[in-house]
Amino acid sequence: MKTEIKKITILPGVNKFGKKENFKKIEIKKGEIVAIVGQTGAGKSQLLYDIERLAQGDSKSKRIILVNDKRADKKLRFDPKRKLIASLAQSMNFLTDISVKDFLSLHIKARGKRFNSKLAREVIEEANEITGEPISSEMNLLNLSGGQSRALMISDAANVSISPVILVDEIENAGIDKEKAMQILVEEGKVVLIVTHDPVLAFNTDKRIVVKNGGIVKILKTTLKEKGIGHYFNWVGYYSLEIREKIREGEKVEKTKLFCEPIK
Repeated sequence: MKTEIKKITILPGVNKFGKKENFKKIEIKKGEIVAIVGQTGAGKSQLLYDIERLAQGDSKSKRIILVNDKRADKKLRFDPKRKLIASLAQSMNFLTDISVKDFLSLHIKARGKRFNSKLAREVIEEANEITGEPISSEMNLLNLSGGQSRALMISDAANVSISPVILVDEIENAGIDKEKAMQILVEEGKVVLIVTHDPVLAFNTDKRIVVKNGGIVKILKTTLKEKGIGHYFNWVGYYSLEIREKIREGEKVEKTKLFCEPIK
């Protein structure tokens, strides 16, 4: 039985010192992107763990995660056939010696869907909107670059995965259009949570959950000005990819576009 997730809710637990978190609840609705930010070791991974496991006060943080305002039962939490949450890790390296087309065929069938070339083509086309290095259906997975692998898995998660919640752990690697990647996931109606240090990703969200000392300390709504700054930084990054391609082709680069306004 498929569970439609309209929203997930985080109820407060405790930080690593046992002090209760100072918020009432955090609601994340379908189609929203939420960033989880904080220093290294602040507790971002624990929050991801709580959400992925739909914690019911039984984790180190004592947080409770509600699905559609209800507590998750054991079947919902632990039945692999009802996998509600998919994770995209920092590093994605394929180990299977097959083509992109064959991989998509296997994955589509594994998700209980009937394989069709149109869906596989859509996955590849969307992946190519994210990466500057085109992917073809006949390419071997082992020959994909880091950027190509991430782009393929993001598009796969959006179009093939049955999981309505996507956890993204630091995909700020060069080689992908991060802003477009998030847009693709949201357009497919996913709940998207990303752990990031990257301003492009952080400012491209609806809100940011700030973590410190193992606890949630602040929830910030992303402002329109921040979204504009994030879009600008994304443009700068994409332009740098154009320069990289010129260098690869052996071209000289003697001019560049002006990035910043003069200081007033």
